[in-house]
Amino acid sequence: MPLGQKVLVVDQMHKSIHKVLFSIGFECFYRPKITRREIIQILPDYVGLIIRSKTVVDQELIQKAANLKFVGRAGAGVDNIDVNLLAEKKIKLINTPEGNRDAVGEHGVGMLLNLLKKLRIGDKEVRSYCWDRESNRGHELKNKVVGIFGFGFMGSAFAEKLRGFDCKMIAFDKYKKDYTSHLNYVKEVNLNNFKQMTEILSIHIPLTFETSNLFNYKFLSSFKSLKYIINMARGEVLSLKGLSKILFEGNLSGVALDVLENEKLNALTPEEQSIYQNLFEHQHTLFSPHVAGWTFESYERINYVLAKKISKIKF
Repeated sequence: MPLGQKVLVVDQMHKSIHKVLFSIGFECFYRPKITRREIIQILPDYVGLIIRSKTVVDQELIQKAANLKFVGRAGAGVDNIDVNLLAEKKIKLINTPEGNRDAVGEHGVGMLLNLLKKLRIGDKEVRSYCWDRESNRGHELKNKVVGIFGFGFMGSAFAEKLRGFDCKMIAFDKYKKDYTSHLNYVKEVNLNNFKQMTEILSIHIPLTFETSNLFNYKFLSSFKSLKYIINMARGEVLSLKGLSKILFEGNLSGVALDVLENEKLNALTPEEQSIYQNLFEHQHTLFSPHVAGWTFESYERINYVLAKKISKIKF
């Protein structure tokens, strides 16, 4: 790839982004504090645009991208991008789930073990000079049925990390077939069997029109053996109102959420505020601030995954 090809990077990236883009023949213009108006004004000068989640690539922006050849999404989710319009304009879309899949898998294991072993509760009590062994007795992961909903990069990574725990893993993915035939540690099942068998539900699906609010009260209530829920995908796929209702009915033993429906905690509606407060105060909930895939290692690795994929684009 000849030098002189200009790529605009508009979100915070690891410092190696300059080096890795230069190594494949591109000039990096790093503007993490750029405004949307400025992006639209200067975008015609660039063949590439690299974003994270804060920048929305919609019709307004794409129509101004006269010379754009690719959009690179530093991460997995593309719900902030008009995928169909990019395809129509023949602009290549690249995302990088390979870059943070291990981070997500590890985070999921950590959250699950925390729930099963009641680590957050025990830690809080000991810090309060309460030494209560019996009420902090935990459960073993061995022989539990872990249901992985969505078996892409993240779902499969979570399964890989769980292999050593001797749990029973099943998976459901509406858009795939025979995706576990080469694996001896996870079994592909239909949705009905998934709902019948799953004790620990881990959600790994993208946010689309079809998946928005998919895990509502009715859907969650259709699970027959469900005790734990983990969501590290997108907050909008899981109704917190429905989740809260099931949790306070006493039908769940624990919930771990890395994502929320509304992650702008200073801009919650009164209803959201009430639901969130109930969940925050519940003894068997665990939260992290959308960092499952956000490690020091993945932060850098994503740059190399992007560069490898960009280098394969035919201009």
